[in-house]
Amino acid sequence: MLQKFLQKIRQQARENPQKIVFPEGCEERVLKAVHQIYQEEIAWPVLLGNPDVIKIKADAVTPGLTTLLNAEKIPIINPEKDTRVKTYAQELYRLRKHKDITEKTAAELIHKVNYFGTMMVYMDEVDGMISGTTWPTADTILPALQIIKTKELFHKVSGFFFMVLEERLLLFADCAVTIDPNSHDLADIAIDTAETAKRFGIEPRIAMLSFSTNGSAKHPSADKVKEATAMVKFHHPELKIDGEMQVDAALVPEVASRKYPASSVPGNANILIFPDLEAANISYKLVERLAGAQAIGPILQGLKKPVNDLSRGCKYEDIVNLAAITTIEAQELDYPKQYVPSCSQ
Repeated sequence: MLQKFLQKIRQQARENPQKIVFPEGCEERVLKAVHQIYQEEIAWPVLLGNPDVIKIKADAVTPGLTTLLNAEKIPIINPEKDTRVKTYAQELYRLRKHKDITEKTAAELIHKVNYFGTMMVYMDEVDGMISGTTWPTADTILPALQIIKTKELFHKVSGFFFMVLEERLLLFADCAVTIDPNSHDLADIAIDTAETAKRFGIEPRIAMLSFSTNGSAKHPSADKVKEATAMVKFHHPELKIDGEMQVDAALVPEVASRKYPASSVPGNANILIFPDLEAANISYKLVERLAGAQAIGPILQGLKKPVNDLSRGCKYEDIVNLAAITTIEAQELDYPKQYVPSCSQ
């Protein structure tokens, strides 16, 4: 399952590689990943940072990457010296002045690589951004929410992981954004994750998780999940979804037949919607570390243009896989691209 899925997304990415900016250009895992991404033509990487520092680190990672950097096959942009800083600061001020941001604050923020990279995406100079190997999720998400904002068809921004096991592919949500969702939030996250699954050719079968199964326990937390399930069923009766349910009833047919015999996802769910961020974060890391699953993400859904986050504990292979996902997301966008000359191939 793992290799089949990874091969599929990488092949889909190679059909139309997109320009992806990596703000953490000095990070060794990023450099190693970028070398492989370029070689496999999964995407056309752009690095942010001090060129001298990046080239020294690249030489330590792989000499082949240094050759590409010297030949400007992989562009390096230094936000501290780039001529677009003033233009970006003015645009950031225009976008956020209604939130009381000052021109001075905008000028300061744009020197931060995450803001600079996000503005590159916003200005159509690159197609997407991947960040997060060295800082918390909020540092990636906040500039994206402020600058790029959400798609009209999506309810809000949420984050999911592809959890790829030996014989099973699951989507876990929300693993990145909403700390304590209410029933309306959970319903929206479930609907959005189902739409995302369809985009990747996956028929959604959704389990709304709880410590209770089909009314076995009475508690506001379980009621919240039950209410969310009812909302989704009412607005989208075509979706296969049930809850509230425990995770064993969601994943094991024998357990489902005893605990939830009338379920429309009888132990074969492929989308797991968690009751809160705490449960989601703990669960994906347990499955990754103890079950040996390949965790790809968190992938942010709902933004107008793709900006994706990485776990600070990620491996370079995770960055390569997320680059393929980000490219696929960008392939679906239909907007004119005005690339910076230094990024052209």
